[in-house]
Amino acid sequence: MAGSRAQASLGVGRVHRARLFWQSTVGKKIVMSVTGLIMVGFVLLHMIGNLQLFESAARLNAYSHFLHHTINELLWLVRIVLLVSVVLHIVAAAQLTRIDRAARPVGYRKQDRQAATVASRSMRWGGVAIALFVIFHLLHLTTGTIQPVPYAPGDVYANVVGGFRVWWVTLIYVLAMIALGLHIFHGAWSSIRTLGVSRPRPEPTRRPVATLLAVVLWAGFSIVPLAVFFGWVR
Repeated sequence: MAGSRAQASLGVGRVHRARLFWQSTVGKKIVMSVTGLIMVGFVLLHMIGNLQLFESAARLNAYSHFLHHTINELLWLVRIVLLVSVVLHIVAAAQLTRIDRAARPVGYRKQDRQAATVASRSMRWGGVAIALFVIFHLLHLTTGTIQPVPYAPGDVYANVVGGFRVWWVTLIYVLAMIALGLHIFHGAWSSIRTLGVSRPRPEPTRRPVATLLAVVLWAGFSIVPLAVFFGWVR
């Protein structure tokens, strides 16, 4: 009986500490950082998978079959982790924005833009744009709800090539990848700073790792719709 009470007390204590952690500004920033890095890791793996388009239709379709049939259970686990990460990331971002605005209801008369970049100033709207794009992407290439061309279940290559031959579809993807690159450029840098992996530098706008990651992801995703649209992949 005493052991059960001790375990129950320990569980309550952990829940209480977790609640206090989440309620703090630092806790929310750490949650944003960790979930952001989880999503970056997923996006990087997703990009590598997409680039198999340049090998052959059979290769890309085999890769899709492997994901959705051979390791489907693992894929669902990844989806759950990713969904939880997305929800926590968005909620933490919204709450931090509300806290920031409540603490400073009147903006500064003069702002110092030395460390600010286009990426940092567009983080909130860029995040909204990426969220809307993800919904569009799922409806386009996962469920086939949006069909700029006839949707072929199971034939990923045909759906990708057919979809990106439509100019407005390619435009949406290219613009979304610009937003993604900017978001990752500032978000990845901010995340490793929050987690203490990177120390402050005399020149805060110089971010070689974040820049390389953002450029690689932007180029790796953008090349697919552009290659199809301009006829480099048929």
